Amino acid sequence: MKCRHCNHLLQHQFLDLGFAPPSNAYLSQADLTRPELYYPLKLYVCERCWLVQTEDYAAADSLFASDYAYFSSTSSGCVQHAKQYSEKIIEILSLTKNSFVIEVASNDGYLLKNFVEQDIPCLGIEPTDSTADAAEKLNIPVLRDFFGETLAKKLVSSGKQADLIIGNNVYAHVPDINDFTRGLKALLKASGTITLEFPHLLQLIKHCQFDTVYHEHFSYLSLFTVSLIFEKAGLRIFDVEELPTHGGSLRIYACHQEHKRPVSQIVADILKQEQDAGMRSLMLYQNFQARADAIKNQLLSFLIEQKNKKKVVVAYGAAAKGNTLLNYAGIKPDLVPVVFDAAKSKQGQYLPGSHIPILAPEQLKDMSPDVVLILPWNIADEVITQNSVLVPFNTEWVVAIPEMQVYE
Repeated sequence: MKCRHCNHLLQHQFLDLGFAPPSNAYLSQADLTRPELYYPLKLYVCERCWLVQTEDYAAADSLFASDYAYFSSTSSGCVQHAKQYSEKIIEILSLTKNSFVIEVASNDGYLLKNFVEQDIPCLGIEPTDSTADAAEKLNIPVLRDFFGETLAKKLVSSGKQADLIIGNNVYAHVPDINDFTRGLKALLKASGTITLEFPHLLQLIKHCQFDTVYHEHFSYLSLFTVSLIFEKAGLRIFDVEELPTHGGSLRIYACHQEHKRPVSQIVADILKQEQDAGMRSLMLYQNFQARADAIKNQLLSFLIEQKNKKKVVVAYGAAAKGNTLLNYAGIKPDLVPVVFDAAKSKQGQYLPGSHIPILAPEQLKDMSPDVVLILPWNIADEVITQNSVLVPFNTEWVVAIPEMQVYE
């Protein structure tokens, strides 16, 4: 396999999580009687451009089906984050009814609805019908397609170019990252701005967030590597913010290479952070597997101990990261009999691989669990607050990453 960005031969394996089904391929009861498709889940690091990437197996159109079950609006934290971003960027760029905003991977409209409310013209690009339907109900125009250079040029030829292009948690999801970036370049007005948010590879390594590895994530990104990719496409990064979302993310601000915007000092600061951490040295990547194995073993020991004590253990959050963790550890309903999730699109279905049933949070109280394993650890505080009904039961809330931790 060759690097998706620089075409260099990939020789260094970063992580091997065995075989797993796509993390968002939830199952109906009828599906449980049928064969389930598994793909290898391995990461490699390129020693030339330092792009960390999945091994080539699963195709994007098999991962983002029309009934895709992830709806951003399910998380109140995600909705609030989008609202704060929208208010900030509208003010910074002085966006008006004469501006044009495009969001790539607009999901269910959780972000663009803020622009619609301000009468700022916008367009969502979203390939999955289930989420696009939800966005259109909010009066958001949606183009149902995968984004890339070809689609961008079609939009340009029809008279559409953007003052602002937004891509939140999509850049890691694209199999051809160079084509996607050239599309951003083509679609951007001469004085336009691009903002992208993506989980920061530095935080993944620092906190051993291996459960954020799944087939839908083709790339794992540092500011250094994204800068190289942007430069090759004729774009440049002029500012960056560090965000707490998804265990630690970056929001980059970019423009055309020739645009005379000054570069913020924080760009150089984060590049130095990455270099000081050893992100351009193979040594950093070579000990990651052992750290992931230790977390997996710690979780298994904990669950077996709870079972031996006859404790009632359940999970919360039918999230993709949870599916990676459960499948890598080989956890089945004998150790975790049920998972609760607020997304109605997931309730009544089963987790891929582990086949653990998904129930509505309203049923949590009926089980009065001794222990709740929070799979989306990045929103643990939100989950605990929303389920205060369990306080009288002295329920323990636990997360497994970066280590087993009990919330009082």
